[in-house]
Amino acid sequence: MSETMSTEPPPTEPQPADAVEDSNHNNNDEARDAPGSPPLPAPHTAVTPGPRAARLQELFATSLTHTLNKISWENLAACYPTIAANSPSLLKGVRQTMVERLETMCKREFERIMDNRAVIPKLNELESLVSEAIRRRESAPAGTEPPTPPHLLPPATVLQAHLSRPLTASQSHLNAKLQNIQAENERLFSEIQAQRAEIANLASALERVCADVDAANGLLREVIDEVAAEAREREVEMAAT
Repeated sequence: MSETMSTEPPPTEPQPADAVEDSNHNNNDEARDAPGSPPLPAPHTAVTPGPRAARLQELFATSLTHTLNKISWENLAACYPTIAANSPSLLKGVRQTMVERLETMCKREFERIMDNRAVIPKLNELESLVSEAIRRRESAPAGTEPPTPPHLLPPATVLQAHLSRPLTASQSHLNAKLQNIQAENERLFSEIQAQRAEIANLASALERVCADVDAANGLLREVIDEVAAEAREREVEMAAT
């Protein structure tokens, strides 16, 4: 490997006062024009890792340590013998910085993958499933045939197993909706019955009023002729006087 590392950084030229002032002015303008910061994400809730999740984390830590140990002083000195001979402290500092940065980046990426994939909750759920399977196997009566492996089940059984939970939730929702509709129908039926009873009462009262009017008309027919003759006589008398 060729020696490409330099021992000293290149010198930087001083900037004029006007350039520094213009740069600060531009930075202030950019800070004013920058949009508001986005809202903070929801706080992360830590999940206690189970045995499998803890073992995965231990395996990652062991593998990372084993990998970083490959960047040893001996291997790095063999790649850069001149720098190792003339400036060993500089090369050791570079190695230490490289190892620490790689370790930080690997751990950050590992944690990001663990969070995005929800590895710990899923492994904990697997722990629960395994524990439940062991409990069922131990509590099964003697002579019970072992269950059929999932890969040997017929398609209809597998489909039913996958759809049972959402179908149960949908059925519960529909049952609740049906009960609400039935209660509303009963309320409307009671209201209609009350309105029908009120209509019947009003019709009976109207029939009684019509009967009273007919009776009054019958009584008036008996005296209407006498009243008309008397009225005509009164008119004649008034005309004569």
